Amino acid sequence: MKAVPVTIEWHSGLPIYSSEPFLKSVSAEYGWIGGLDTLGNLRCVLPYVSLRKSIFHLIRFATEPIPTKADLSLEEENAFLNSAMEHFRLAGVDLIIPATFNTLFRTYPAGATAAEYGTYLIDLTQPEQTHWQNLHSKHRNVIRNALKKGVRVRSGPEYLDTAYGLVRDSFERSSVGFVSRLRLNLRMSYESFRNQVDSLGDNVRIFVAEFEGKVQGCAVIHFSEHTAYYMHGGSVPVPVTGALNLLHWEAIRHFREAGVRHYNFVGARPNPRPGSKQEGIIRFKERFGGKLVRGYMWKYSFHPLKSSLYNLAAHLRNGGDIVDQLLRDLKDAQRCSSAGGTVQSNPL
Repeated sequence: MKAVPVTIEWHSGLPIYSSEPFLKSVSAEYGWIGGLDTLGNLRCVLPYVSLRKSIFHLIRFATEPIPTKADLSLEEENAFLNSAMEHFRLAGVDLIIPATFNTLFRTYPAGATAAEYGTYLIDLTQPEQTHWQNLHSKHRNVIRNALKKGVRVRSGPEYLDTAYGLVRDSFERSSVGFVSRLRLNLRMSYESFRNQVDSLGDNVRIFVAEFEGKVQGCAVIHFSEHTAYYMHGGSVPVPVTGALNLLHWEAIRHFREAGVRHYNFVGARPNPRPGSKQEGIIRFKERFGGKLVRGYMWKYSFHPLKSSLYNLAAHLRNGGDIVDQLLRDLKDAQRCSSAGGTVQSNPL
């Protein structure tokens, strides 16, 4: 499998993150790498953005490899990624940094630093009644109660400012700051947030749950016919019970009716610290009845010195990038298991 630069004609059957408007909203430098088989047939496409930060030339992938026409085997995907690394090496790239959080690779190239990752994915082609039955009984109960109390879910671009404030405040309460899932662990400004939403046009929805005139929580969801991605979310410190459950239930119903094929909760860390906020978030997502899909997040170094500087900066800023944090979670879980107790780790 040979990796070569390509262009694509984007359509709604492809992930929204492979579209030119989205890639352009992240960086002025972007593109697509295609994988060609021995006959010269295009077998997959991988969208990316090029980021130049200080002394660093970084590449970040916006999705996992997207198969064309037929399924892509695991061996083909691995061969393609190995060839892609050689392409970027020759282009003078310093480091492949972890992909955006919506991305889940099935494999990774030789020499990469990788960690297991996952996400909960709901098949929206099923009947609505099936989705309702797939909900955990506690989710169904609190959704019913929220409706009885008068919680209502609304959607529209007029909630952009409200959503930004809720997402920012929620991340600050978690002690990690408002970390953009689209850039290199930088605090996302209001202008960047709005630019991201504006760039997606009709392919983004902002949902809010309201109770007695006050917004309880929000969900900013990027979508195409391929998948709806729960990219950003936030809430007030103590939302009305069931408001956030109802928020996602109505979003799931909305995208199913719109003909979207999947609802992606975007991220499930496999080794959360027992009793941590991350464990609670994973349980919340799991109870919507989606399938846990497992894969990898990874990064790749072409320049040892610059990679060391990047890793140090990421550690000082956020305790490491997502790959470092996942590997630390795994070590903590292993130590906890061998010690028969609990250990402390830094939450994301």
